[in-house]
Amino acid sequence: MIATSRHLALCIVLLLASILPAMPAGLAERMVWPPAPDRPRIEFVRSFTSPADLGIEKGLFARFKEFLFGAADERLVRPMAVVARAGIIHVADPGVRGVHRFDLARGEYALIRAADDLPLPSPVGLALGPDGTVYATDSVLGKVFVIRPESGQAVPLVLSAPLRQPTGIAYDAGHGRLIVTDTAAHQIVLLSRDGREIRRVGRRGNGNGEFNYPTHLWLDGQGRLLVTDSLNFRIQTFDADGGFTGMFGRQGDGTGDTSRAKGVATDRYGHIYVTDALFHAVQIFDGAGRLLLPIGGQGHDYGEFWLPAGLFVDTADGDTIYVADSHNRRIQVMRYVGGAT
Repeated sequence: MIATSRHLALCIVLLLASILPAMPAGLAERMVWPPAPDRPRIEFVRSFTSPADLGIEKGLFARFKEFLFGAADERLVRPMAVVARAGIIHVADPGVRGVHRFDLARGEYALIRAADDLPLPSPVGLALGPDGTVYATDSVLGKVFVIRPESGQAVPLVLSAPLRQPTGIAYDAGHGRLIVTDTAAHQIVLLSRDGREIRRVGRRGNGNGEFNYPTHLWLDGQGRLLVTDSLNFRIQTFDADGGFTGMFGRQGDGTGDTSRAKGVATDRYGHIYVTDALFHAVQIFDGAGRLLLPIGGQGHDYGEFWLPAGLFVDTADGDTIYVADSHNRRIQVMRYVGGAT
């Protein structure tokens, strides 16, 4: 009876270990922001830089290929953008000239490039499309690529008009179209899913709806478009058709300033997340642009950053936050746990 009880207890422990997220090595206790005694709003989940960090092991064919040709380096080198949906994570990485795909459900990894394994020299933007499709921008090639769920290739979208330097990208499910930042043209471009140009928004300047090298963008669940207007040191907001609705941010060296704003995203409560490469931090604002909470600082430990770039908030997975910590060569994963504010 005692042996049976011990066997049952061991089975329970093994089952829990298989379904609960493991505490990252070196992290002895739960990491939250702000620290106690304040109410936690953000908790650290994990950090990863390779398939092994996510529990993805190489299959027999991959091991045989390594035996014949040597091991391929599957680690992140300079992650710039990240998206996640239903256990599949894509990371745009100019350092490896491709897009990493981590499929946690299947335990599979792939490095996605163009046809004939041609490299993508500068993949910097990612967006989730319908039916598992992912869209990627390459700022050097001036192209938008389509990555299908079961494909190992990035297929270029045939554009009706050229893009000079596409960077940020979002998919507007309500209208079935793409929104792309053309950084060098200082504009936002609306495209149909087949690449036909619908409209261009903005011009170079510092007025409402004008841009000075815009980069990242995000379309929230209410149809609000947020654009990082990088050299105007602000975040501008628009409706889904490109009509200006507001802005916040300013140049400065204090917490809450947006001097080197990069990625921008929102959670289901309307909080706005902005990565800032000057502060090496993620700053969280309310819907009106008032600072709520800064996270991070320059460093290499969990919760610290080195030139963070894009970020993504998975509202379908409890507001899980993915940050492309570019010069630390990793993705840091956090979760918003604070409820409405």
